[in-house]
Amino acid sequence: MSTFIGQLIGFAVIVFLVVKFVVPPVRTLMAKQQDAVRQQLADSKTAADKLVEAEGAHAKAIEDAKADAAHIAEEAKADAVQISKQLREQADAEVERIKVHGQEQILLQRQQLIRQLRGDLGAESVNRAGDLVRSHVSDPAAQSATVDRFLDELSQMAGSINTERRPLAAGGAGLHAASRESLAEQVKAFQANAVSLDSLTLNALADDLTAVAEVLVKELVLRKHLSEPVDASEQAAKVALVDSVFGSKIGRPALEVVRTAVTARWSASNDLITAIEHIARLALLERAERDGQIDDVEDQLFRVSRILDSEPQLSTLLGNTTSPAADRVALLKNVLAGRSNLIVTSLLAQTVRLLRGKRADVAVLEVAELAVARRDESVAHVKSAAPISDAQSTRLAQVLGQIYGRTIAVQLDVDPELLGGLVVNIGDEEIDGSLSSRLSAAALHLPN
Repeated sequence: MSTFIGQLIGFAVIVFLVVKFVVPPVRTLMAKQQDAVRQQLADSKTAADKLVEAEGAHAKAIEDAKADAAHIAEEAKADAVQISKQLREQADAEVERIKVHGQEQILLQRQQLIRQLRGDLGAESVNRAGDLVRSHVSDPAAQSATVDRFLDELSQMAGSINTERRPLAAGGAGLHAASRESLAEQVKAFQANAVSLDSLTLNALADDLTAVAEVLVKELVLRKHLSEPVDASEQAAKVALVDSVFGSKIGRPALEVVRTAVTARWSASNDLITAIEHIARLALLERAERDGQIDDVEDQLFRVSRILDSEPQLSTLLGNTTSPAADRVALLKNVLAGRSNLIVTSLLAQTVRLLRGKRADVAVLEVAELAVARRDESVAHVKSAAPISDAQSTRLAQVLGQIYGRTIAVQLDVDPELLGGLVVNIGDEEIDGSLSSRLSAAALHLPN
């Protein structure tokens, strides 16, 4: 019995513990599970409602899409019709444009073809005329006749021009006014003193002045000091400096020239060298005139200038100041090889020594023109296709003298490319009466 009671009490305790500690959590868990189920059922109903709404919206969207598609299809048909119309209009316009452009191109090509044919015919005519002219002037008489016709035209020009004689400059082209005046005074003083000098003294004077000019070229400080303008009270000091530097090295005539030169007024220091070089040239030309060689000297100088002009490499070698002056003078003498007289050789050697950056052919031409200018003449550089007769040369000089109002010396150069007629250059002026220039002018004026 006691065992039963004990078991009963144990069972009661177990039941109590279960009711107390197990049943409440289980109930709570079951309640939560029931709430979750109810929530799921509510969510399921909500989802079902939303599905119904979505199906309705989907059906409506399908209907709207069908309506929009139908509307778009109608608009596309309308646009297609409009685009097709526009394309047809554009195609018609393009066809018309191409048609007009094609007509313009045809017209342009026709005009170009006409111009080309005219140009070709004109060029062929000029070429044929050139051939005929060359054939015609191959006869010396016909060649001479072209010169005579040019002289006739020049004579008519001379008859229609009123000219006054213009005095020739006594040298010093390119100098400023003060230097030109000083040079003119130096020339006048030389001409007055040269009367008492014999040929050998004139030659020595030229050599001494050339040596002085070379020293002044090298000694910049000395040149600047001797050429600077000073008061009359300071001129004696410059003369004394000249005496101390050159007095024992040059003759008295040259010393007097240098003394006079340093007391003059010069625009630039190089002008002093130019003046001394000019007097040295005049001394040799004075000797040539006294010895009756001036005509020969002029001809030889012009001939050498033409040689140098046609041989630029030789002209460059003579003007190469990096080579010693003695070597350049030796080269010049080798080229001349005894074909020029002593005065011409001295003038050319003097010129080569004092080029100072100037081209040799230009410097020699200046000396030749100075020789002519001393006799109150100008030089006409004349080119002809063949040598002209003495009578034609004389007539040309007379006509040019009438035009320019002074005596003209003619220097002739033969250039077969001229075909006929003459080309005359006096200073910066040119009179072109050659047949080649007339043919060139005809070619330039062909119709385009």
